[in-house]
Parts: sequence; C-alpha cells; structure tokens
Amino acid sequence: MASQSLTGSPRNKFTYASMWADFASGNSALNPIEAYQTTINIIPRFIWLGSTSNQRYHDLERVQNLAIRAAVAAIHASEFTLALEWLEHARCVVWNQTLMLRSPLDELHASHPSLATRLQTVANRLHHAGSESRESQASGSLTSEQVAQQHRQLAQEYEDRVSQVRALPGFEDFLQPIKGDRLVRAARNGPIVVINCHNDRCDALAILPGQGTIDHIPLPNFTGKKAQRIRLVMERSVRARQSRERGVERRPVIEQGNDFASEFENVLQALWYDLIKPILEFLGCMNVYSAEDLPHITWCPTGALSFLPLHAAGDYDHPNSRVFDYVVSSYTPTLGALLNSTPHSLTSDSRILAIGQANTPGHSPLPGTTTELARVQLHMQEKVQYSELVNHQATTAAALDAMEQHDWVHLACHAHQNVDDPTKSGFFLHDNTLDLATINRRSFKNKGLAYLSACQTATGDERLPDEAVHLASGMLMAGYSSVIATMWSVRDADAPFVADRVYGKLLTDGKLGNGEAGRALHHAVSELREEVGEKAFDRWVPYIHIGS
Repeated sequence: MASQSLTGSPRNKFTYASMWADFASGNSALNPIEAYQTTINIIPRFIWLGSTSNQRYHDLERVQNLAIRAAVAAIHASEFTLALEWLEHARCVVWNQTLMLRSPLDELHASHPSLATRLQTVANRLHHAGSESRESQASGSLTSEQVAQQHRQLAQEYEDRVSQVRALPGFEDFLQPIKGDRLVRAARNGPIVVINCHNDRCDALAILPGQGTIDHIPLPNFTGKKAQRIRLVMERSVRARQSRERGVERRPVIEQGNDFASEFENVLQALWYDLIKPILEFLGCMNVYSAEDLPHITWCPTGALSFLPLHAAGDYDHPNSRVFDYVVSSYTPTLGALLNSTPHSLTSDSRILAIGQANTPGHSPLPGTTTELARVQLHMQEKVQYSELVNHQATTAAALDAMEQHDWVHLACHAHQNVDDPTKSGFFLHDNTLDLATINRRSFKNKGLAYLSACQTATGDERLPDEAVHLASGMLMAGYSSVIATMWSVRDADAPFVADRVYGKLLTDGKLGNGEAGRALHHAVSELREEVGEKAFDRWVPYIHIGS
C-alpha cells in the first residue's frame, strides 16, 4: 500500500491513504477504521510545522472533511470514543499545532531541565517562524528560500527533541494527541455536544459531567447537505439586511417587507425540530427551569454546521419552543480548548483593558463605542484595575503591549474577515490592522475574557469550516479562555446595551471560567430581545460565547 510505504512525499501518501479510506468505506468487505487511522496519522507530516501557517491552511483545503468522514465510519462501528478522538485530532489542525508549541513544559523542567529548556527555545523559534511570511522574515543577508530552509531545519530539530523526550521513562505520551479518557474531562460546566455533520447523515456525541462514557444521538432528519442549504438561506437574509459592518446604517438592499424574518425563521425552525430539540430531549433538558438554574450546554459543531446559530434554534410561532428556554449555550472549536482553560476569580488586582475606536481612519464612525466604554467603566470602579486605549492611543503596538499586561480585553472597533488569507483577518486600530498572525505571535498566559464588540469576529472561512479560522478562535488560541463575539455585525446602538448587562453580571459574580461568561451573555441577550422583539433576529442572534 503506497500510503504505508516509507518513501514518497507526505502529500502523495496522504492522497493515496484518503483514497483507500474512501474505497474501504464503500466496501463492506474492507476495514475503513484502519484506513482512516493511517490517513489521520499522515496529517502531521503533510500539514507540517516546517511550513508557514498560511501554507498549512492552504494545504488543509486538500484534507477537506476527513475528520467528519472518519467519524462516520467510527460511529457506524459503534466506536464512539474513537470518533471523538478523530474529530479532535483531524480538525483545527493548525490550532492544535500552535497549542502544542505553546504547551507548558513544567513536568519536563522538573526532571530534565536542560532538555526542557532546549525544547522550549526551539518551539518558540518555530512558532515565530510559522506565524510570519517568508518575505517578512527575509533580510538583506537571507533570501526567502534560505529562511524557508531554516524553518524546515527548526521543524526537524523540534521533532527530534520531542522524540528524545518520548524515549524517557514516564514521558511516552509527551505531546501526543489527547486520548478519549482525557477529552471527556472537558465537560466540567455541563454537557458538551459534538455534532458530526456529514453530507448524508448527522450524529451527536454527548459528554456529561463526571461520566466517562460517550452517548450517541442519531439525528436522522438532518444532514450536511441540509446545513449547506439553510446556511445559504441565512447568509442571503443577512446580506439583504447589510449586517456586515458595525456603524453602517441598516437599510435593506431591496425593500423586502418581512422576507428577512420569515426566511430566518425557517432556518431556526429547521435547526430546532431536526437537530436541537432531539438532542435536548435525549439529555433530559426539556424541563422548565428558572432563568438562573438553566443547564449550560457547550456546542462543538462540525462542517457547515459551524456557521449556523444553534443558540437561537426555535419555532417562534409556538411557545416553549426555543433553545434558550431550556439551556444556556456556548460554543467551542475543540475539547482541548476547554481542557486548557483555568477558572479564576476577579480581585482588586485584576486588570481589564478596553480598546475603543470611535473614528477609525478610512471607516465609518462608531459613536456608540464611546457610550459602550463608559458603560463598561462604570462596572469597574473600585472592583478591578481598569485601563483604556481610545482613538489615536490605540495603535497596534500599544494594544499588544497593553494586552500582555491585562487579564481581560474589550475591543470596540471595526474588524474584518480576510477571505484570501485568514491570518490577515483583524481589528482596525488607529494606525493599522491588528491581525490574527500578529496576535498569535504573542503568547498570552492564563488570560480571562476577550470581548470582541465588532463585526465578523466569529465568521469562519467557508473553505475551512473545521479550522475555526476567525478572530474569536484566534483570541482563544492566543491564551484567552473565554470569548464573546459576533457572527455578523451588531448595531452600534445595541453594543453598549449588551456590554452593560454582561459586565454588570460578571463583575457582580466575580468569577470566570466555569460558564459565567456564557450565562452573563445569555441574560444580556434575553434583555435585548425584550427591548427589540423576539423576531428582530438580526439584532440579537449575532452574539455568541466561545470557550469556558
């Protein structure tokens, strides 16, 4: 089998292995489990640390929905733990590689300090090399090709060092992909529901707190094809309302009466009856609770489902038929993102930074940001240390330095999603764009909340639905455990309202990391719905919470 031979390029080996897996899946006499495991094992060599992150994202377009297809085979064989592991290891590949390079080496330092120091040095250099383009790293003395060669050498040295560590007694699993028995521990604050959305079928894998097993929930009335269809309907509806840039007057492209609401209702209704309601029924979450006692579910969608508002699913013509009647919703791109977070309490030493841009050069004014930051500041008085960078003060360099010195950050500004190069998506500050690549070159340790009050901060890349390539996930990757973001633009007048309610609750509770941010946003959006009306979907649906 070419995919298992020692020779040949990783790209070719991956292609052959993927073909083998597809063939085995369609032939009852063959074993697709072995084929998919072989294919997934090749990913680290194909999507190699010796390439820039942009190149790795480009190569991932060839991987496509491998994790989803593999999980279908595992679910069909009732191998639910294996399905969960594959969805974790073969999705968010660049994300997982970045987190691996940043992994704390405390245990290794304690027993083998010199090896740990060498490995940390190589990891830091490799992370920096992968975050920048070849051209930006080239200098008068080095060509782009020489920079690329150095990068490849660093990657090889890193792999050699890791192999050295794994040869040591007690370190055999060092930086290996996380196994299922550890993944299930991510369900600390309530159930986690991973939804595998294949073109022809859909299945949910549910993990309950304190439970070592994984429950399988078949969803026969939903498929990836259906997700694609309703996603197109949703995007058409959003575009018709021009809900893309905060601060731009909302005026429909064509006067459509109630077309937006009715089309959007159809999307939310399909999500409710065919997807969310069956899951809630299985989990026993269809009881009526008080607003303070609602269970907290973290959704981990895959494929086209990653772009859909599961937190707003419902039939808005019938009572008690909305997901938020029964649960608080959060999202996570991976289970590892939850495992890596550390809960903490706010004290008088906690530092919160707010960055505001009311008049960014080249963009429409955002007068609401001034009100928004004033509302945020009111909640901080005498409780925490609060700092602001506004207008001309908010340069990219000043923002990055201040973010390193503060525990939380609130960004009220314009932002954008770069469809050609996801790493160039970013926040528009006074002098330049604070992009994902720049953010990810910093490693912010043990940060808390990142509140992204801007447009398109949780808009993914349709070519890479399972790579979580958006600003919100970038903040998680950078070290923030909890992120509030938007699926599309919010109204400039609504942003202060929601921020006011979120911080009012969080500063009263004084805690973060056990679902508090998701619960605070749930209550804030509930109040916004009461103000603007339940069917003003473009006003309240965009707000989401990601992380712990």
